[in-house]
This record gives sequence, C-alpha cells and structure tokens, in this order.
Amino acid sequence: MKKIAITTLGCKVNQYESAAFQTGFERAGCVMAQGKETADIIVINTCAVTAKAGTQSRHAVRQLMRRHPGARIVITGCYSQLAAQDLVKMINQPLCIVGNGNKDRLVEAALCEKPCDLTILMDRISQKKEICRLPVRHFGERTRASLRVQDGCNNFCTYCIIPYTRGPSRSLPLPEVLEQAAVFAAEGYKEMVVTGIHVGQYGRDLAAPAQGKMDCARLMRELCRSLPDTRFRLSSIEPKEISDELLGLMAEQKNFLPHLHIPLQSGDDTILARMKRGYSAQQFQSVIEKCRRLLPEAAIGIDVLVGFPGETAAHFAQTCALIDELDCSYLHVFPYSQRPGTLAAAFDQQIAQPVKDERVARLRQLDSEKRERFYRRFLGSARPTLVEHKRAANGCLKGFTDNYIPVSFYGPRALMNTVVPLTLTECVWSATTPPSFQVFGDIGEDSHAG
Repeated sequence: MKKIAITTLGCKVNQYESAAFQTGFERAGCVMAQGKETADIIVINTCAVTAKAGTQSRHAVRQLMRRHPGARIVITGCYSQLAAQDLVKMINQPLCIVGNGNKDRLVEAALCEKPCDLTILMDRISQKKEICRLPVRHFGERTRASLRVQDGCNNFCTYCIIPYTRGPSRSLPLPEVLEQAAVFAAEGYKEMVVTGIHVGQYGRDLAAPAQGKMDCARLMRELCRSLPDTRFRLSSIEPKEISDELLGLMAEQKNFLPHLHIPLQSGDDTILARMKRGYSAQQFQSVIEKCRRLLPEAAIGIDVLVGFPGETAAHFAQTCALIDELDCSYLHVFPYSQRPGTLAAAFDQQIAQPVKDERVARLRQLDSEKRERFYRRFLGSARPTLVEHKRAANGCLKGFTDNYIPVSFYGPRALMNTVVPLTLTECVWSATTPPSFQVFGDIGEDSHAG
C-alpha cells in the first residue's frame, strides 16, 4: 500500500486538480501520508503565475525531496510546463514530469512499476483541444468545494504567462459539470466555487446544443436549478463577460450568491492598452455601475496590478481616482512581477521595487477603507452564512455571508457546515498594516452554548 504526499501551490484550479489526484490514488488502493510519515510518492502541483511563484515551486521540490528521501518525485502544474528542463537539471533522482495537458494521466504514471528514471508527459499544450477529465470524490477538509469547469485562456495579456502554460480555453461539457457538482453535494458540501482559468469563456469551444448557445450564464442557471439547496459562488470573471443575463440570474436565483470578482488591473487607458486588456477605464466603470444597480447588496471585488512597466505617477493617480469613485467592496492588490516569456518582461521603463511597494501600500489602505464601508453598511441586517469547519483562534465560529462578508460568532459545534441566518452586530478595527476589520454576528441566545 503506497503512501502519497501531495503539495499544491497556486490557484483554485490547481487545488481542484490535486483533489482529483488524491481521488485517483485512493481508488488505486493508496493512502495519503500523515504528519511526518515518509511517502513513497510525492506530487508537487506547481505554479508559475509570477517569478516568485516559480521560486516557491523550486523550493517546495527541494524541501519535499529532503523530507521524503527515496520517494518517486512527480511534478506537474504551470512551472513544470514552463521549465521542465530546469527541473531535470535540478533533480538527480527518479523523476516524472506531467504537463498540464496530461494531468489525467498523472496517477497512472506515478504508479507505474517500471523504473521512472525520467518520464515527461508534456505534449504541446497550445494544441490541446479538450479539457482533462479529472473527477473528484472529496475536496479535502474544506468547507466549500471548487468546481472546475474550464481550463486555459485565449487572451494573452502582455504580463501573463498562463496562456503559455495552460493552453487555449477548453470547457468541461455541461453533463459532466452537473455530475461532478452532484458528487460534491452528496459528499455534504453546501457551497461550490465555480472556477477555471478563464471562467467567462466557458462554453465557447463546445458545440451549441439544440436549446441554444452554451455560455457562463447558462452554466450557472443549470447548476442552480439542478441543485437548489446548494450555494454557488462564481470565481473571477472579466468585465467584458458580465452580461445582463448573468446579472439577472444572480438577482433571480437565491442560490447564485451575490458576489462578483472582476479584474481591473489599471485605471489608466494607456496602461490598459499596454497590457492588452481590451477595455477602457470608462467601460470598466460602466460595468461596475451596472452591477451595483442590478445587485445593490452584492460584494464586488477588484484585482489591481501595480507598477506595470511605464506606469508613471500620473497613471497611478488615475487608477487611484477611478477606484475611489467605484462602489466596490474590496481590492486584491498585486505588484507587477517581471515574468520571463511574456511580452511585458521586455518592455522598457520597468518600475523600481520601492516605487511598487509604496503604490501597493497606498492601494491596500484604500482596500481597507472600501471593506470597512461595505461591512458597516450591513450592520443590523441578517445574512445567510455558511459556517466553517474550524473555529477561529479566539474560539468563535466563523464563516462567510452570501455576499462575502467574513463573520465570527459564538455558537455550538453543531452549526459547522450549515447555513445559518446571522445578524451582523459589530465591526471591529484591528491595528494591523494595512488595517483589517473583523465582523461579529449573532444568531440568538440559544446558540451560545457549546
């Protein structure tokens, strides 16, 4: 009975795929190594979204080799797709590298009895036409499951390496999505995050069914209808892909949670054009205004990429001014990372790290202000909240409301993994850098025992 250790870096799609690997190993009679147990096979699902992520991937490989001497090493994910030969040079023991387009073959390759001096299942990711089938039985100890419906991206933004490591957009056919969602529901998951590399492109590569086109809006409608007692949350979606139909469905379906995460990246048109984002700051603002008009209580998160090559103080000021005007709920702020292999890596006017750090700090302060304003708006109101499996450090139960407000409250263990109506009572400021806020809730006196 072989013992397996799986380490996952990066995005929700990687997390889903690693859960699929675990399902495959367990079906083959293997067990997961626990605690300090030495594994027979180690799997590292790597990330390459930034240069730092690549460094972390290499560090994880070295660390796991030391922790599990003699184990068969299986490396997959975006870093292995990008730098397979570097890994070959770095590792002097049995190695198996599995490209992103062949992850459905990973378990078979890892368990092959033949000596694995070097196996590279790489193929040309740019020529892949179909998504890997990776069924999952259980999504670890998480309260909510990620439901992968799509892989790859066709956009080729100038700062992004992912289209080169994930290939073109490929969608999982709707019947298979519904089948996987039903498995998660049967396993007891009350909420699923519908995810992919570029979810808004879902269905464009699939043959149109007799009932009409297949797209993200139809996908969400079918999921909500098929599992009316399950909450569905949509992961990041591009501004140009937020249709009136999608927003109408979110307003109509109680189990399609009011939460949108939308990449802006820059609020200046010159920088947006250099990034090849395909929209203007004004167009983005119009999308946010429409979202807020149709979904007044929704959480609206925004990604911002700071310090892109050529971003002047004036460009950055435009970004700050736009975000200040937007009625959004929170920001995810990232400093630009020079990624070899992307067009932007060769651009002139690279921004010095101290300048990027200062701009990131300014936007993270604005993020705190946005969060506090959004959280305080709902004090005194009751929101359906999914309670997590683990308590917070202070002994409180914790969870997220339907509109993505993190909440803590006192209550019995029996409430874990249930959806409860929670009245938001207090928003507490924490003196961190940047400041953070903790929202407390109450479900009544009877809930405080235990």
